[in-house]
Amino acid sequence: MSYIAMNRFKIRPGREEDFEKIWKTRESHLNELPGFREFRLLKGAQSDKFSLYSSHVVWDRREDFDAWTKSEQFRASHRNAGAREGESPILGHPEFEGFDTVLYETA
Repeated sequence: MSYIAMNRFKIRPGREEDFEKIWKTRESHLNELPGFREFRLLKGAQSDKFSLYSSHVVWDRREDFDAWTKSEQFRASHRNAGAREGESPILGHPEFEGFDTVLYETA
């Protein structure tokens, strides 16, 4: 059916706009790969310790996602990750979660 790759990010309070700007101005390259269907950056709950975000990418198959992670496009998209000036808006490392779709419904 499809495969969903997600990364959860904990963002320092007050740095949400910085984090969103990183994503909005990045070189994506996702649409250059077979099997890519959709990307979303999701904003979740906020606390005094962090704001929760998740990147959510839908692929046709897990194999398409695996090919992305081994591609030149992946390396280009992540080339400057962690190379930002000053303190990163991200607390710790992102947490990856991958899911095979079992059931899908739409309007």
